[in-house]
Amino acid sequence: MSITTVLVLSVDEAPLLESCLPAALAQPAARVLVIDNACTDGTVTLCQRLGVEVVRLRERVSYAAAINAGIQQSDGDAVLLLNADCVLDPGFLEAAHVRLSRPGVGSVAPKLIRATGPSEAERLEVVDTAAMVMDRRRKNGLVGHGAPASSYARFGDVFGGDGACVLYRREVLSACANGSEVLDEDMELWASDVDLAWRAQLLGWGCVYEPGAVAWHQRFYSPSTRDAVPEHHRRLQFRNRYLMMLKNDTAGALLRDLPWVLAYEVLALGHVVLRERHLLHGYADAWRLSRRALQRRRAIQPRRATGRRVPFGLRPLE
Repeated sequence: MSITTVLVLSVDEAPLLESCLPAALAQPAARVLVIDNACTDGTVTLCQRLGVEVVRLRERVSYAAAINAGIQQSDGDAVLLLNADCVLDPGFLEAAHVRLSRPGVGSVAPKLIRATGPSEAERLEVVDTAAMVMDRRRKNGLVGHGAPASSYARFGDVFGGDGACVLYRREVLSACANGSEVLDEDMELWASDVDLAWRAQLLGWGCVYEPGAVAWHQRFYSPSTRDAVPEHHRRLQFRNRYLMMLKNDTAGALLRDLPWVLAYEVLALGHVVLRERHLLHGYADAWRLSRRALQRRRAIQPRRATGRRVPFGLRPLE
């Protein structure tokens, strides 16, 4: 197996790293690299004790900017993006690499199981996600969230992998990059993983779901926790959908799906006006960032794979 860089971001998350890092270090042929996003806790001390390399950022930056800094310092043929609140099962990388070695596969989405904490006693028997889906409304979602852990037992092609834990070929990350920027730093956090998966699909790289690659995840933002998430985070998620569409959608695909997109926009606007008026600022934010989104579009669209249709709605069989 070729070397895989396991890239873990810490934002004062040393307690979570106590479980995350040993499980990552136990994976064969893994180089574990922690991005210290201006931490003030025991992240660096813990890494020194475990012999884990650290990329130290002197000032706190966004999730996307921190991951980009880590990717620049990584090596190997593959990169596993891993949240500090994820714990890999033994054999994770072996199972994932079997799929990544297939021609045309650019990334592998694992089976994430929900947890309320890092210990085995806090693991739940329900699915966190079995990949990401982007439907015809251009609304991204988690496949299988809340389903029994035994479901989604077969591999299959999917739209993309959740950023909490997803394995990428290095050449795909390089192909998707705009200069040194792999994740869109204007998006900051939410949906930056979906945006990356969309770009990879545009360039002709597929994603495969592998149920034999299992990790446990404590999810901060999900359909089941959305109401408890701060307004700022919900606004980011709302506005980033428009930035993704500006960058990645094509006229032909949008025309085919226009009834679904327009119906969603009407319903979304009604929801915003009646239930979450703070999201009105999301429209303004998207407009403010639209020029840079179009600049990024001009960097990726000319390199689209000829004749490829982005698999909106694609998900593994339950």
